[in-house]
Amino acid sequence: MEIHTNEKEVTEKEVTLHLLPGEQLLCEASTVLKYVQEDSCQRGIYGKLVCTDFKIAFLGDDDSALDNDETQFKNKVIGENDITLHCVDQIYGVFDEKKKTLFGQLKKYPEKLIIHCKDLRVFHFCLRYTKEEEVKRIVSGIIHHTQAPKLLKRLFLFSYAAAAQNHAATDPRNHTVMFDTLKDWCWELERTKGSVKYKAVSVNEGYKVCERLPAYFVVPTPLPEEDLSRFQGHGIPLWCWSCHNGCALLKMSALPKKEQDDGLSQMQKSFLDGIYKTIHRPPYEIVKTEDLSSNFLSLQDIQTAYSKFKQLFLIDNSTEFWDTDIKWFSLLESSSWLDIIRRCLKKAIEITECLEAQNVNVLLLEENASDLCCLVSSLVQVMMDPHCRTRIGFQSLVQKEWIMGGHSFLDRCNHLRQSDKEEVPVFLLFLDCVWQLVHQHPPAFDFTETYLTVLSDSLYIPIFSTFFFNSPHQKDNVGRESQDTQSKPLNLLTVWDWSVQFEPKAQMLLKNPLYVEKPKLDKGQRKGMRFKGPQGRGGRFSSWFSLFPASWTRTALSSGTAWPEHQRQLSLPLTQSKSSPKRGFFREETDHLIKNLLGKRISKLINSSDELHDNLREFYDSWHSKPTDYHGLLLPHIEGPEIKVWAQRYLRWIPEAQILGGGRAATVSKLLEMMEEVERLQEKIDARPHGQGALLAEAPLLLRGSARLSALFPFALLQRHPSKPVLPTSGWKALGDEEDLAKREDEFVDLGDV
Repeated sequence: MEIHTNEKEVTEKEVTLHLLPGEQLLCEASTVLKYVQEDSCQRGIYGKLVCTDFKIAFLGDDDSALDNDETQFKNKVIGENDITLHCVDQIYGVFDEKKKTLFGQLKKYPEKLIIHCKDLRVFHFCLRYTKEEEVKRIVSGIIHHTQAPKLLKRLFLFSYAAAAQNHAATDPRNHTVMFDTLKDWCWELERTKGSVKYKAVSVNEGYKVCERLPAYFVVPTPLPEEDLSRFQGHGIPLWCWSCHNGCALLKMSALPKKEQDDGLSQMQKSFLDGIYKTIHRPPYEIVKTEDLSSNFLSLQDIQTAYSKFKQLFLIDNSTEFWDTDIKWFSLLESSSWLDIIRRCLKKAIEITECLEAQNVNVLLLEENASDLCCLVSSLVQVMMDPHCRTRIGFQSLVQKEWIMGGHSFLDRCNHLRQSDKEEVPVFLLFLDCVWQLVHQHPPAFDFTETYLTVLSDSLYIPIFSTFFFNSPHQKDNVGRESQDTQSKPLNLLTVWDWSVQFEPKAQMLLKNPLYVEKPKLDKGQRKGMRFKGPQGRGGRFSSWFSLFPASWTRTALSSGTAWPEHQRQLSLPLTQSKSSPKRGFFREETDHLIKNLLGKRISKLINSSDELHDNLREFYDSWHSKPTDYHGLLLPHIEGPEIKVWAQRYLRWIPEAQILGGGRAATVSKLLEMMEEVERLQEKIDARPHGQGALLAEAPLLLRGSARLSALFPFALLQRHPSKPVLPTSGWKALGDEEDLAKREDEFVDLGDV
């Protein structure tokens, strides 16, 4: 889909502000200095700072120099110097070199503005050279439009949809199953072979039973329809997914507690007894109940942990980065974020073991079944259903379990700023858990970590309706109200149409070129044979992967650092002077940055007292002792060292954390180059015309040239325009210039040493 923009001149040097349909300029300030890197040098770019009803944008006087870099991974909606209003986390002002949080009406205006974003970017704007009146307008405008409580109808989402009605759009579904029709649910039942025991119902059409539930959902077949309308949908076992052995994953919201009314309590008890009898008799056999409200995490746990965790990456300047270096592990441990991820994965493994090994149904319980139920049920399906590891399948899963499951995105992300509390990032926690699986088993996933990263960023882009409502009813209700005031209903975009944000070339980075597609069985091959090795998108690369030990290949794909010992040490400065009194993480352990940062020493930090019980341990160890079937059950490693920091998302904006010419991006680049060579040789052997290979036609060209990539590609690149080195001078000189990196590129992987 093409996003049409209006152009408005905002500087005398013909730098233009691109406005989306329906977007309005609110305030602006000239002669603002945006620091390129906030350090003692105070280097920056002059330009104009503007605030619209959609975003804060900085228009630099020499931005044109940045646009010439063809390898930029550009978002068509949000520019490099754009911040959507919903993405603003905290605003600080600097008064006489003292940093203070800004809110409400100000009596004095700062000389410097610092904006912390929810995607962990940090912007520094110097206002010393800006006119006083303009400073007042821009600072007051930014504070008001990012912090003041909003009404749902005033979200930019609706302004954009109303103004963009006449613009051509592609099919918003993009083959993603939206689960907004009865047909979609019936299709899912057929796909998982659950239609024998379960039925899709339309009793909630028009939201007559419950505004919290979707219009259509699936319940056990014997359940009487009159029971569905009792207690406003509470106490109803809702079907999530069926396993290949016939067992199913169900979820149920708890009945409201009214202890003062004994009669109602007795009625509720009788109702629940009837429900349990229904789902415990054949053909359902045994049902295991998992109460997530009392035996698992709380929303407060998640909120508190993430609030501490994100502070590790909201770095204001290089000095702060190095000062906190020595406390890295203690700060990481105290946040408990990695331990929460581990607990979520462990809970999903427990549910998986019940379904797969014990052959019992599992019923998840939660107060509204719309937070932890969404998280756990989705993780179980990613682990057990290979369809959910494709991009379309994953998007359909999010639609089914999160959007139609009634997760309160509007409240959890605090989009309306209705409370002073920080967001409760349950969905981000889910994406982080999925990233652990993607990182450990890359060939099993059709999508990349870049896909997960941009999906997390899309939470804060208010032109998509996907993450800006609390329930399907809320979305439909707003749609009906808009239809009353307009000639036709609003066309609300879904985030799954990636052409809105990215050009086709950039979209290729969302697709995993090393994904193992399900092989087509030969005539003489048994249907039940287990597939043990990657074949790639072209289907002919299992022989290539067999050149390497299985454990080495798996580690290389997942970490990007398990290469031979002569790997280039290009991460951060080596400060190994014996006289140095500091022993910080980045200063002393730069040889193995990613290994250490992403978990090698984190086992010391995570409390592993919550061990697996005997049956679960046997199931877990047995699975990990066998070759991985990328189209079967997929379990993560959950030991302390294996739970890692999602580097691409959390470290991508920190220059000091980059590995220039190294890391996973360079690893994949080398793999693609070698696989391309294998493909060419295979074509010669088969006497095929060159160019018929299927794999590398899909491989993103942006990954070519590993010496010019950063470990956190595509968000952090080795820029070609002049900039101050992010490493200390001694370390930078040791690395050499960019040409030297390119010359030494072949040293990164030498097949002769394998």
